[in-house]
Amino acid sequence: MKVTETTRLTLRWVEESDADFIMKLLNEPGWLQYIGDKGVHTLEDAIRYILTGPRAMYEREGFGLFLAERKDDRAPIGLCGLIKREGLEDVDIGFAFLSDYQSQGYAFEAASATVEFAKEQGIKRLVAITTKDNDSSSKLLEKLDMKFEGFVTLPNDTEELKKYGIKIEL
Repeated sequence: MKVTETTRLTLRWVEESDADFIMKLLNEPGWLQYIGDKGVHTLEDAIRYILTGPRAMYEREGFGLFLAERKDDRAPIGLCGLIKREGLEDVDIGFAFLSDYQSQGYAFEAASATVEFAKEQGIKRLVAITTKDNDSSSKLLEKLDMKFEGFVTLPNDTEELKKYGIKIEL
């Protein structure tokens, strides 16, 4: 199901048929370094991730991580969307793109569209979290006009993360 689109991208719900892409993305060095190993090493693992992650959140919240695909060739290149995460009062924007498609403006394009989607859903405030050493994500969040608000540690985790926030004008 299509959620929104930009000049170059379509953001849509993640489907079970996206398992190959999910397995590839979740095993990229950047994902493993900055997000962590989600234990997705087989197609079955990828399908389980899709069903218990994005698909479950769509059912529960009406939003989740969306698959970003290029319009011209329908190639899946990343995930970008909204997450209601335990330990954060507000909805969180998250994104991750295959390394081949980084530094080309795709993440900013998808994240900007996701902020607009959040606004359309009546979400008044968004936050984002990132590891302290993930400078490219921090720069993207600042480009979205999100402001650094301090540090947070999520439940069942020990790593202190940078937290950004923005009030959305409806």
